[in-house]
Amino acid sequence: MQAWQVHENGEPSEVMRLQEVDRPTPGDGQILLTVRAANINFPDALLCRGQYQVRPPLPFTPGVEICGETEDGRRVIANPVLPFGGFAEYAVADAAAVLPAPDALDDAEALHIGYQTGWFGLHRRAGLEAGEALLVHAAAGGVGSAAVQLGKAAGATVIGVVGGAGKAAVARELGCDVVIDRHAQDVVAAVKEATGGRGVDVVYDPVGGDAYTQSTKVVAFEGRIVVVGFAGGSIPSPALNHALVKNYSILGLHWGLYNTKNPKLVQHCHEQLTALAARGAIKPLVSERVPLRGAAAAVQRVADGVTTGRVAVVPGNGASA
Repeated sequence: MQAWQVHENGEPSEVMRLQEVDRPTPGDGQILLTVRAANINFPDALLCRGQYQVRPPLPFTPGVEICGETEDGRRVIANPVLPFGGFAEYAVADAAAVLPAPDALDDAEALHIGYQTGWFGLHRRAGLEAGEALLVHAAAGGVGSAAVQLGKAAGATVIGVVGGAGKAAVARELGCDVVIDRHAQDVVAAVKEATGGRGVDVVYDPVGGDAYTQSTKVVAFEGRIVVVGFAGGSIPSPALNHALVKNYSILGLHWGLYNTKNPKLVQHCHEQLTALAARGAIKPLVSERVPLRGAAAAVQRVADGVTTGRVAVVPGNGASA
């Protein structure tokens, strides 16, 4: 079969190689899946760079999220077990963690990591309520766009922060009530103006760095900042005295832990997301569907922050996606 292999750590476009390799053999409790579509996530770039919390042995195939097909014909979504990741024709996954793909979504849209992360962050961690104000950083990206749609579905007023006019247009299409272009506007001043000086109840931050600092300046009394990741490359060191004085909460979110600590919640979340998709309340924005040969360049684009929504790798001719 064809699979992308990483033999040494570095930038995805430099270290990913498309090769002919043996089809993987599932271990105990695992199943073999035909890859119908593989969503590109920022952790795929971190894996290539050797900067992710999981470091598979070299060589490995990246690709942490797929829509696949079981040998008995079921369409499912799964997180492949490394080193047999999703940027390949076949992948391996733990049978117990495989979930049915939502009928309302096609292969490239089949939601999982981004929307599960958003649901746990906004509902399980932050307790977002209808009528509250939600600020989403990187609102046009794969993770941010999911939070925007989930926030709107929950009845929140959503303020999206993006970088550039093109991404601002995407954020408006996703449903943001207010869009702030950080390249052209003062984020803090714009948020305060949009909220009448009150600030926002919940901040969803997959960026870190300067975005986190901005969040602390606009979070409202008893507000919640959900720390999702550090795509900006800088991990902030929060001043806890500031959280005390302003009376806000800083909440960490590592979605992967729920798979081991409380997998029933993952199943419950999947059921909630499937229902939202069925009624059209959420629908992933797929900005690119690239063939398998284009995976390395696409992972690099996601790593460089120049994409919007979701970028999906579709092995074969892409007809199934």
